[in-house]
Amino acid sequence: MIARWRAAPAAPEVHALGEGPLWDGPRDRVLWVDILAGTVHEGRLDDDRVFTERVHHLDRTVGAVVAGRTGELLVAGTENLLVVDPGGAVTPGPAVLPAGSGRRLNDGACDPSGTFLVGSLAFDDRPGGEVLVRVTADGAVHTVDAGLSLSNGMGWSPDGALFYSIDSVPGVVYVRDWPDGPRRVLLTPDVTPDGMCVDARGDLWIAFWDGGEVRRYSPAGELTGVVEVGVPHVTSVAFVGPGLDRLLITTATKDLTDADLARHPDSGRLFLADVGATGQPATPWAGFR
Repeated sequence: MIARWRAAPAAPEVHALGEGPLWDGPRDRVLWVDILAGTVHEGRLDDDRVFTERVHHLDRTVGAVVAGRTGELLVAGTENLLVVDPGGAVTPGPAVLPAGSGRRLNDGACDPSGTFLVGSLAFDDRPGGEVLVRVTADGAVHTVDAGLSLSNGMGWSPDGALFYSIDSVPGVVYVRDWPDGPRRVLLTPDVTPDGMCVDARGDLWIAFWDGGEVRRYSPAGELTGVVEVGVPHVTSVAFVGPGLDRLLITTATKDLTDADLARHPDSGRLFLADVGATGQPATPWAGFR
C-alpha cells in the first residue's frame, strides 16, 4: 500500500530555482537558496508558514547552503565556496571548479563528520564531465565521483554507514558504503530525481523535477509513499521544525512557460506537508582550519 499526502504552499515568495532546504536546529531557522538569483534565505517556521527574515545576495549562482557550528553559513557559490559570518560578512573560500570552466556548483551537504560535499553541473548541459567532491578542513578538494552529468541530492543513513547520491540527467539514485565503498545503482525512476533527504527510519524522500511530487522509498528502493505538490518542478526536500516533523519542499519556475505558470500559479513557492515521519538533525559544518 502506497501512502499519499498533499503539500500546501507555505510562503508567498516565488523562486526561479528554489533549492537546498535545511533546518538549522540550534538557531531555529530554515535555510534555502534560489540558485539562479544567487541568494541564500533565512526563515522562521510558524505553524503552516515560513517567513523570510534575511536574504543574502552572494554570487552569480548559489547551489547550496549549510550551517556551521557557531552560526556561520557555508555556501556553494558558482565555482568556489563562500563563508558568511553571523553578521553577514562574506569571506571567499576554496575554489572547487576552475574559473571560466562553464560549470557551476550545485547541491551540497555535510557528511556525518561535518565535512562538506558538493557536486557540479555544466551550464550547457553537456553530459559526463561533472564531479562530486569533499572539501576537507584544510580546503583540499577530494573527488568522490567523476563522470557525472548533474550531481544532485545526497543523504546518509541514520547510522552513517550508507551514502545516497543522485545524478539527475541519467536519472539514477546511487548508494554506497560510506566513506569508501563503490557506488551501486539503487533506483532508476521514471521521472527526474532532484534533491533528497533521509529520515530517522532510513527512508529516502526524493523530489522529482518533472514529476510534481516527492516520493518516499525504503532503503531497499521500494516506493512506499507519494507527496503530491501540485506544481511541475519540485526541487528538494528537508524535515524542519523543532521536532523535525514537517516536510519542507522547494520548487521552481525555471523552464515553465506563461501557460504553465497560469495553470500552476504556486510554482516557485515553498510547500509544507505532514507525513507522519521525523527527519535527522543536519550535521553542522565543521569549518576550515
